[in-house]
Amino acid sequence: MLANQKHRFNLSEEAIYLNGAYMAPQLRSVEQIGIESLRKKASPFFISESDFFSEKIVLKQRFAQLIEAPDPECIAIIPSVSYGIATVIKNIEFKKGDEVVVLEEQFPSNYYAWKQLETEKEVVLKIIKAPKLEVGRAERWNEALLEAISSKTKVVAIPNIHWADGTLFNLKLIRKRTVEEGAYLIIDGTQSVGALPFSIAEIQPDALICGGYKWLLGAYGLGLAYYGEKFHHGNPLENNWMNHEGSENFSNLVNYNENFKPKATRFDVGESSNFILTPMLSEAIRQLLEWTPAAIQEYCKNLTQDFLKQLPKNEYYVEDPKFRAHHLFGIYSTQGKTIAALKEEISAKKIVVSYRGNAIRVSPNVYNSPEEVEKLISCFIS
Repeated sequence: MLANQKHRFNLSEEAIYLNGAYMAPQLRSVEQIGIESLRKKASPFFISESDFFSEKIVLKQRFAQLIEAPDPECIAIIPSVSYGIATVIKNIEFKKGDEVVVLEEQFPSNYYAWKQLETEKEVVLKIIKAPKLEVGRAERWNEALLEAISSKTKVVAIPNIHWADGTLFNLKLIRKRTVEEGAYLIIDGTQSVGALPFSIAEIQPDALICGGYKWLLGAYGLGLAYYGEKFHHGNPLENNWMNHEGSENFSNLVNYNENFKPKATRFDVGESSNFILTPMLSEAIRQLLEWTPAAIQEYCKNLTQDFLKQLPKNEYYVEDPKFRAHHLFGIYSTQGKTIAALKEEISAKKIVVSYRGNAIRVSPNVYNSPEEVEKLISCFIS
């Protein structure tokens, strides 16, 4: 069983940080790598030609291992989720009347680009609304999503869990339906991958796109994406020199090679060697592999489950544990204290959480303790 890991982070003792879904605190090892890399850049003669590629390879190998992807060449280095989604859209042929299925209030970076297609390509955006806050809500939401997938569906673009309240979506059943209808499955894993087990081999999505600064514990500005076989001969958003065959031979760069490198490498963002952010994210994923997402999820479950049972069911709603994540969940006030009152009390106790829609979003990780969660719950029942 995983023990508390707060000693590995540079967290202030002045506040209780239950807000990993907003931004991860920095691992000490990641911070050290960043400092060393920054100093190395001050003396560029220490950066060799091979350094432009070596750390990228390690990063892709580690991420592929984390998500159980069989081939690191299916991994692309991206700057953001919106970049990854834009890459997907550039490489799907849409026609008038095609339907794109999304969830109500899912993260904007996995919404705006699809919405724009309504004007550009005359596609239909189907937004699957969240059911009422009552027992069975997540099940009904999943059922509605599955029922929305039809012969008209071109793309299902959803997260693994909802970013506002942690509602879990059954990707295996959704993948089965998309295969039956010949639709793409595009997953935003930003709020799940790293803290919740995910298997490319099991789900077989067409793309998995992750920002790196939340549950992957990396720095802001770098993310990762998996692109499946349907995208392996696609066109990247940008045509940078590193994504072409033979780019490792600097003396031969004057002789242009029009051929892209295989599979998802063609989608790497320009300057993906990033001599600071790339090794930092690589180190963060190394630590995640040591802990394992399964152990992190179990830690968060053990940390929160007993305390959440203390919430009066007639005053607050939290999704059934079987249908939500344990590292990210929303507490809804139905007949309890107002959001304004709760926000004031939580802030007064120097507890940091987020407020998304009508949910008080709580997102613990391995640096949190039972005492910290107990202090949060006391705000609701005092």
